[in-house]
Amino acid sequence: MLKIAYHPIYKHPLPEGHRFPMIKYELLPQQLLHEGTCTPENFFEPGFPKEEDLLLTHDASYYHNLVNFRLKPSEIRKIGFPLSKELVEREQIIAQGTIQGCRFAMKYGIAMNIAGGTHHAYTSHGEAFCMLNDQAIGARYLLDKGLATKILIVDLDVHQGNGTAEIFKDDNRVFTFSMHGQGNYPFKKEISDLDIPLEKGIKDKEYLDILKTTLPKLMQQLQPDFIFYLSGVDILESDKLGTLGMTQKGCRERDRFVLQSCFDAKIPVQCSMGGGYTPHIKTIVESHANTYRLAQEIYF
Repeated sequence: MLKIAYHPIYKHPLPEGHRFPMIKYELLPQQLLHEGTCTPENFFEPGFPKEEDLLLTHDASYYHNLVNFRLKPSEIRKIGFPLSKELVEREQIIAQGTIQGCRFAMKYGIAMNIAGGTHHAYTSHGEAFCMLNDQAIGARYLLDKGLATKILIVDLDVHQGNGTAEIFKDDNRVFTFSMHGQGNYPFKKEISDLDIPLEKGIKDKEYLDILKTTLPKLMQQLQPDFIFYLSGVDILESDKLGTLGMTQKGCRERDRFVLQSCFDAKIPVQCSMGGGYTPHIKTIVESHANTYRLAQEIYF
């Protein structure tokens, strides 16, 4: 059964006019239920993670300053959200959703998180709407528990996974692969194990050709026993914060290829949604929903 992390706290109230489309976290599960892609049994509600699991990834002083609201104003500005108790709880619960998703993925082959993909969170600071790096936390959890020895992170958000790259720069158990817009934030990139910066306006065929050439080689070379997939839909041509030229059909084909590759190789995969900033919320929800439809079609 496809297991999906979701909690009502995912939809966090923001000041009017804020550019982050928080409403998608409410609309996406509603859409999946409405169309029959999912039933209530597919969803699980994460609780709070153990502090020790988070501290496998994040610096203790940063984490304690975050949860005790002792971050400096400059650090809060870098995150981009007004800091509050509920916001920090939300981030913790998202991380726990990914941790539990790892366990479900090992049982069923795949698991999803309606939120997550917080790949701009570094070891000791947050930025760009990210405070705790959920997939990095999941990876370190698996390694710590002896549930995996070699992990591949496939980050196909339009923005480079800079925080993830920094966290694992000296950890050869985790291979970080980021395929992103060359001209996109972050403007000072970190160094992933493999970075593929893409030219502005790249179209479906060229994008998919690169992915279909690269991913199978990586999987063959690394022989990972677990994969994390960050399936951001901000690669769309219509995205306000992206620079690529992908169609919804191309985005869906991207997801199909990644998930089918994991399925065929019998490697468990945990998927977090990542970004999507198209002006029309319907397009964001539909693009994310495609990922879930494909998971059901391929795995179940």
